[in-house]
Amino acid sequence: MDRVVNVSLPTVRRLPLYLSVLKKAAERETAYVSSSQLAKVLALEPIQVRKDLAAVGVSGQPRLGFPVRNVVAAIEEFLGWDNVTDAFVVGAGHLGIALAGYSGFQRYGLNVVALFDNDPEKIGRQVHGKEVFPIAKFSNLAGRLHVHIAILTVPEAAAPPVAQLAIDSGIRAIWNFTPAKLSVPAGVIVERVDLAASLAVLSSKLAAQMNRGDGRTDGGAGRQ
Repeated sequence: MDRVVNVSLPTVRRLPLYLSVLKKAAERETAYVSSSQLAKVLALEPIQVRKDLAAVGVSGQPRLGFPVRNVVAAIEEFLGWDNVTDAFVVGAGHLGIALAGYSGFQRYGLNVVALFDNDPEKIGRQVHGKEVFPIAKFSNLAGRLHVHIAILTVPEAAAPPVAQLAIDSGIRAIWNFTPAKLSVPAGVIVERVDLAASLAVLSSKLAAQMNRGDGRTDGGAGRQ
């Protein structure tokens, strides 16, 4: 596969949508799908579909479309979901426990192997088959287990020092579920999940729908 390096963020965010549709097609033993079929299911334009899939190095065949299994493999390879990557969750509160127990991550190449916290009442507990360790053991275990991803679900004030500890321990990527904006050195990847911003979008769309009383949002039902 001739992988294209410079891919836009919107394209990257659409790739899991293609993957979901294509995997269902593969389960039905569908050999090929057209850009028009994918566009209809995902409410996109066919030309956008062709551009997005070209970004992962695949193209359709005349009168046949895209080979389903080849595109699935190409997207998984592009996203790094064809190989399971271990991760630590820091913060064994409700959100951290929920993320640690989400089995769907395995489908996307992510495997949470342990949790960390500084609360004595949580340390030593088993959560979804994973132990909660004291934060003091983070560096040692990160080095021994060669873990490079940290998922932060700690309070906002704790996020910067925890992120620094993770970086000093060899963590290369941080999935930040806290409101804190982290400053990290070059070579460390941070993806921040802004739950408040997402809720604000949802609430504003709901308010607009309620005010109009027409039962629809501007983006249409189910669209993002």
